[in-house]
Amino acid sequence: MKEERLITKARKGNTRAFEKLMLAHQDTLYKTAYLYLRNKEDALDAVQETAYKAFIHIEKLKEPKYFLTWLTRILINSIFAMNKKKGDLVPFEQQHDTGTDQANIEEYMDLRNAIDSLDEHVQLTIQLYYFQDYSISMIAEQTGMAEGTIKTHLHRARKALKQELEKEDQNKWTNTK
Repeated sequence: MKEERLITKARKGNTRAFEKLMLAHQDTLYKTAYLYLRNKEDALDAVQETAYKAFIHIEKLKEPKYFLTWLTRILINSIFAMNKKKGDLVPFEQQHDTGTDQANIEEYMDLRNAIDSLDEHVQLTIQLYYFQDYSISMIAEQTGMAEGTIKTHLHRARKALKQELEKEDQNKWTNTK
């Protein structure tokens, strides 16, 4: 209820209300951007771009209860635009954790590489479903895709990831002989 009042004020031009809304959702937006972009600076840029676009176009928001959905959609479009500017490949920057063993790092890298091989919309679906714990209906709402499309993306992604990871395991096994 309080958020809806803030949204109403922000739509009328109250910058302080808009700032409070952005502060309330900044962690969610950053996590989503980071999971997709895997780079702190790029994720922060995407969130900043989202805040700017949302501020400029807040009067176009039709239903205050869909503010987060609207904001996430802007973020997703910003991420896609950033990736188009950079090209199709997003560099993988490995985070080193002294408590992590080499096998886990390699498995994680294999998984990230397999996910990177998927179509960007399928990647987004995987990121939101498995890394952000969004339900299928939440993903559909956030992305504007039908639930059936989300289910299809998840099914195809699981199948493709399984094949890619099995192929990778087979290559490792062959190379160690």
